[in-house]
Amino acid sequence: MNEEVRHSIDDLCRLTGLTRRTVRFYVQKGLLDRPEGEKRGAWYTPHHVEQLLLIRKWTGAGLSLEAIRELLAGKNSNLPPVKPLLPGTVEVRSHLVVADGIEVVVSPERAHMSPEALRDFLRRVGEIYRVMQEENNDGQ
Repeated sequence: MNEEVRHSIDDLCRLTGLTRRTVRFYVQKGLLDRPEGEKRGAWYTPHHVEQLLLIRKWTGAGLSLEAIRELLAGKNSNLPPVKPLLPGTVEVRSHLVVADGIEVVVSPERAHMSPEALRDFLRRVGEIYRVMQEENNDGQ
């Protein structure tokens, strides 16, 4: 990720779906790192975006701000609980067809996987399948 990317507070709000007031509140409470620079020249980095998306996900899962603070500080190694799916819930899933009859379905949010981790996981599943196919073909 390019750390040279600079976001204004308005950009940050558009990217995260949060209000300016909420962003400032999270900074004040120590949940979000302070912006780079000062006053009107302050800017936010992709790291700030990641922090806010985590905070938003965990507040949506029902965690208190204190629990989120502990998670962000690494004091609590337990992942936050995932809310059970309720009727009518819409959820995004990644579906990988490995071969005819072999499929992998992942809910990245419920699995607590970043986009990078999900891509790596799916790539590795494909590699494992190819290795197994080669071993089966060599044995015949």
